[in-house]
Amino acid sequence: MNVEMLIFIVYLIAMLGIGVYFFIRTKGSGEKEYFLGGRHMGPWVSALSAGASDMSAWVLMGLPASIYAAGIGQAWIAIGLAIGYALSWILEAPRLRRFSILANDSITIPQYLTNRFKTTHKSLQLICAVIFLVAYTIYAASSVKACGTLFNTVIGIDPTLAMYLAAAIIVGYTFLGGFNAVCWTDFFQGLLMLGALLIAPIFALALIQSGSVAASSEPLPDHYWDLFADWKSIVSGLGWGLGYFGMPHIIIRFMSVRSDKDLRKSAKIGITWNVLIIFFSVTAGVVGRMFLGRLEDSSTVFIQMVRMIFPPFLSGILLSAILAASMSTADSQLLSASSAFASDVYKPLFRKGKSTDREMFWAGRYVVLVIAIVAVLIASNPGSASIMGLVENAWGIFGAAFGPAILLSVFWRRFTFKGAVAGIVCGAVVDLVWLYAVNLGIYEIIPGFLAGMLASVVVSLLDRQPGKAVLELFDKATDPSVEV
Repeated sequence: MNVEMLIFIVYLIAMLGIGVYFFIRTKGSGEKEYFLGGRHMGPWVSALSAGASDMSAWVLMGLPASIYAAGIGQAWIAIGLAIGYALSWILEAPRLRRFSILANDSITIPQYLTNRFKTTHKSLQLICAVIFLVAYTIYAASSVKACGTLFNTVIGIDPTLAMYLAAAIIVGYTFLGGFNAVCWTDFFQGLLMLGALLIAPIFALALIQSGSVAASSEPLPDHYWDLFADWKSIVSGLGWGLGYFGMPHIIIRFMSVRSDKDLRKSAKIGITWNVLIIFFSVTAGVVGRMFLGRLEDSSTVFIQMVRMIFPPFLSGILLSAILAASMSTADSQLLSASSAFASDVYKPLFRKGKSTDREMFWAGRYVVLVIAIVAVLIASNPGSASIMGLVENAWGIFGAAFGPAILLSVFWRRFTFKGAVAGIVCGAVVDLVWLYAVNLGIYEIIPGFLAGMLASVVVSLLDRQPGKAVLELFDKATDPSVEV
């Protein structure tokens, strides 16, 4: 136990050190450097940081727990995510990068959506920022909660204390190093997550097959191996893939890649990483059920499996992957929320565009701190949802609100500013109403996404044609002969 704790401490110090390094290196740089890394990200860092910022602790705790408890019917979530992730890199990423550069070099999603329509109206930025702050606080709470569960299970310390500790480290390197620190920590954390998910279930299955460890005699639930047991699980699982088209902390990586050539390479790396890590997450749940039998807390299946197989030094390294998963998502969420507030609320509304870089940095950093504190309070509340439940809620509202607007903005020439506003508001409202008032067993992102898409199209068609400058921007961004 002391060895595992030492590994965790070394890991946390290393992550904080990356933040300090980029704080020193980029000190005095502008807002674009802090919030988007100056658009200088290479393909490997872009791909793995996008994946790691997506795959929070649910990929090591939430999804394996669902597979462990309910069977491979829950694998439709993994299938939906793999399809959605691949399509977002192939279809959305190339156009979004070009559009964001040509739309006044936009560095945030709300800023891009406003500049895309050549408007000075700030309503869309404000609406987006509010959704960001609410949803990211819930999303960050899931990552903080996972850290508490990990430290409590492995080291035995109070989970609430562990949550505050993890939040302090995440805030530390995000606060200091900005987008560069977040991407580089996510790059290393993405490698660690993949390695852990590759090694643990393979070793557990090998021990069972060799006879070194007996498989559990605990009977499996009915239909455990039935992939097509429930049509609602299939539809809802596939619906998870819709979230990728509107997930700000993921698609912001598309905008940061330094060239179209690097983006194509990033797509290959990112899709491969995503498919591997999702496949082995499902495998961990299935093998964990065979290896461990019944557990009181299914969310600890990966933790228990690793600790039973490996000596403390190796288990400490592998379990650091859960820290990596939690931190790599939380840091991206905090940075996206802070950039939305600083660039899209504080600067245009409170300072009328006259704020200095120093003001922008500190405004964003204060938001990072506030969101982290509220996230810890949510996560430490005994009545809060599970890790997977918190992720599901935040994922749904982001995908329903922003997915249709982002897709239409890069593929439909007739799309208007009013259509974007209507789609974002309608998607978010329908998602929340379905979650809390309807809930027919279908994941709320599906009706929310469809409602957002319908509202965007209908309002755009009822609205007047986009202006000449807007149409010229679309034509230029979709012209392959124009280099950006």
